[in-house]
Amino acid sequence: MKRELFFTLPIIAGLLLPLTPTHACTGITLKSKDGSTVVARTIEWGGSNLNSRYVVVPRGYASQSYTPEGVDGMTFTARYGYVGLAVEQKEFVAEGLNEAGLSAGLFYFPNYGKYESYDPEKKASSVADLQLVSMILGECATVNEVEKKVKDIHIINIDPRASNAHWRFADSSGRQVVLEIIDGTPRFYENTLGVLTNSPGFEWQLTNLNNYVNLFPGSAPAQRINNLDLKSFGAGSGFLGIPGDVTPPSRFVRAAFYQSTAAQLETASETVTQCFQILNNFDIPIGIEFAPDKIPADVPSATQWTSATDINNRVIYFRTMYNSAIRSIDLRTIDFANVSYQAHPLDKTKAQPIEAITIE
Repeated sequence: MKRELFFTLPIIAGLLLPLTPTHACTGITLKSKDGSTVVARTIEWGGSNLNSRYVVVPRGYASQSYTPEGVDGMTFTARYGYVGLAVEQKEFVAEGLNEAGLSAGLFYFPNYGKYESYDPEKKASSVADLQLVSMILGECATVNEVEKKVKDIHIINIDPRASNAHWRFADSSGRQVVLEIIDGTPRFYENTLGVLTNSPGFEWQLTNLNNYVNLFPGSAPAQRINNLDLKSFGAGSGFLGIPGDVTPPSRFVRAAFYQSTAAQLETASETVTQCFQILNNFDIPIGIEFAPDKIPADVPSATQWTSATDINNRVIYFRTMYNSAIRSIDLRTIDFANVSYQAHPLDKTKAQPIEAITIE
């Protein structure tokens, strides 16, 4: 297993180093009139294909955490079955939902926060940051349980060169929190807004929204300056000045205002579709991240996949950079007491299906 770890470390470090291509994750939350909560997000990486897959983890499945020394960290056994979307390796679940109705997601947090230093004497209670989502989904049913669990463990980097992460946790009660580790100390923030991106920290992002107090839905009213009449060129001029770049602070602002002005729909299924439509605005064309002669040829988009999780009805949805069709996994149809552990690529074929219309 150590050989596998040392083969993997350069991949992880390359994935998380702060000077590598954009770590751009954007998360939103919508609630339908029937009381359902849907959390949705994108995951971006422009450097290479993340080889993402979905994993099905049964109750009773035992895992062990990576540490800087090998696969000899904390052992955790799934009390709850869950479905996760993993990156690079099946163990590294970045987004998932368990059968108890707990949603968990990892968002990159480069240049901010600081984990505690790895102590080999505490390896039995140490879990790698890239495996925290898996451990939490297997062991916790509510956000309250997440908060208690995090107090009893040590969250560590596998590789000291890698950047940090922060996390979003939400449960079927509608409560949502953000976890950031600052100077080695875990800190939870209530996320009543329901938005999350990357750096800087969550509290700073909320404060920064005050810079956009002038934004409002609809169109700005006409006004007259001296003898000149000024009118909007088109609809939506109330949002004139909203930042359009792909930096995390700008995406946070856009996500907050797009989410807050979205109409509340009747059902969870309608709301899921609405989440995907809103997150269309956060797809990142890979060309903006690289000089013209440096664009990777094997990655069609920096936004590698987008997911939406219907927490109350226990369904996780996703689409990918290769196939924009929305696919779903209904956890209510899975017998987590008897299903086998499984890991499958998100895309069977890496090509966008196109339906030809025959004209008669």
